[in-house]
Amino acid sequence: MPASSFGEPLLEIKGLRVDFPEVGDGPAIDGMDLTVRRGEIVALVGESGSGKSLTALTMMGLLPPGAQVTDGTALLDGEDVLSMSPKRLNKVRGSKVAMLFQQPKVMLDPTARVGGQVAEALRRHRGVGRREAKARVVQMLRDVGIPEPSRRASAFSYQLSGGMAQRVMIAAALSADPELVIADEPTTALDVTVQAQILDLLRRKRDELGLSILLITHDLGIVSTMADRVAVMYAGRIVEDGTTADIFSSPQHPYTEALIKASLLEADRGKLFSIPGSIAHARAMERGCRFLPRCPKAAELGISDMCSGAEPTLHTCGEHEHHSRCHAAPEHAEAS
Repeated sequence: MPASSFGEPLLEIKGLRVDFPEVGDGPAIDGMDLTVRRGEIVALVGESGSGKSLTALTMMGLLPPGAQVTDGTALLDGEDVLSMSPKRLNKVRGSKVAMLFQQPKVMLDPTARVGGQVAEALRRHRGVGRREAKARVVQMLRDVGIPEPSRRASAFSYQLSGGMAQRVMIAAALSADPELVIADEPTTALDVTVQAQILDLLRRKRDELGLSILLITHDLGIVSTMADRVAVMYAGRIVEDGTTADIFSSPQHPYTEALIKASLLEADRGKLFSIPGSIAHARAMERGCRFLPRCPKAAELGISDMCSGAEPTLHTCGEHEHHSRCHAAPEHAEAS
């Protein structure tokens, strides 16, 4: 859908920079801009090491040891998450923004019953009493498709399957009616049937509650059916963004093209395409395009000197707010 189909921006990340000073390889996230509108599902895609999960942890105030935010803002409903006090951040987490983690069985407390974990945000942020919370937890477990919800509410997480644990985490994330859900690889290690059920559940909750969802994944099959808009991340930068239809039908960055190709079987060999090389550290590519060492297009078009001399700006290259950070992409508007 076009951006006009959604509400005003709910999350606006501008110029975000996250460093690991002791490592010294340059910023892991470097000048990132990203917007998620109300009611919109935005997919953030890229290889492992591109900065996707670190972006999610930054938005939740859960930076790993050694990481520091050195620049930028992240406005959630007009309030900068990055400058919040710990007390304010604790109030925002759960009530305004919630997160689904990659490994729900690891993230759920094995010593606490399922019902208590689902009710935690409900009681903390909405002031619901114990008896009402218990009734609402059972209903929420039922809403996310868990059979025998009363019995499951008394279970421990280690007694659940992976798919059941993910449903519990969704119920916990939605318990206090947040406006934004950050879903970091929410279907990792789940079989295809359960994966489809979880994605359908997230879409249904978006439609019912008007949720905004930031979906972090490397699975473009999921993106094509789930997202309204896609942002492609490489080496700490957004290198392309646009509607899902535009990204898949007319990718304008060689990295996006390679990701799409890597998600498809090569008909003649029955194998998956792999992108040669690996992501370079930001400090190793301070001047030119960060994808240049792996880019086939620069040599084909004879623009390697241009690409090594200056990093492209993220400019408009098509309709529906389609942008690309590539010298080869046609520029239809002023650089941003």
